[in-house]
Amino acid sequence: MSGPVDHDSYSDAYLQGVLEDVRSIAVVGASDNPLRASHFVMKYLGEKGYTIIPINPGQAGKEILGNRVYASLSDLPAPPDMVDVFRNSEAAGGVVDEAIAIGAKVVWLQLGVRNDAAARRAEAAGLRVVMDRCPKIEYQRLFGEIGRIGVNSNIITTKKRPVKPVKKLI
Repeated sequence: MSGPVDHDSYSDAYLQGVLEDVRSIAVVGASDNPLRASHFVMKYLGEKGYTIIPINPGQAGKEILGNRVYASLSDLPAPPDMVDVFRNSEAAGGVVDEAIAIGAKVVWLQLGVRNDAAARRAEAAGLRVVMDRCPKIEYQRLFGEIGRIGVNSNIITTKKRPVKPVKKLI
């Protein structure tokens, strides 16, 4: 990593580098419910060739998407390259500390999750950090996919587009 990372504005090169360098991803807050974001993010990333390791104490010992679920990061037999955090900003601090302790290389905090103090601890320990982003969305955007959310326009927005009136034929 060269110089400090601006967590308000990640460069495409930084995000792409993270996504290209990792092979295994532990998903903290993994859900077996296919309607939950963590579930479809795990499914998508698994389809892209990443090894997915679900972390959920309530599901430990079971399987999600064919992958054994672990209760915590400290239960893993080997450190994952990346820890993807589906927990709130306050809880993310403890997860980041666990990621540091087990030797992960990257911590990625999902959309809406930001903990600057935890990010500083992780960076001081040599980890790369991404906050308030989704690896699925960034993968689709950076690698030019036509994804499940439509054609890649390189624009992520929540603004509604105006509806054009329909002309009556009669």
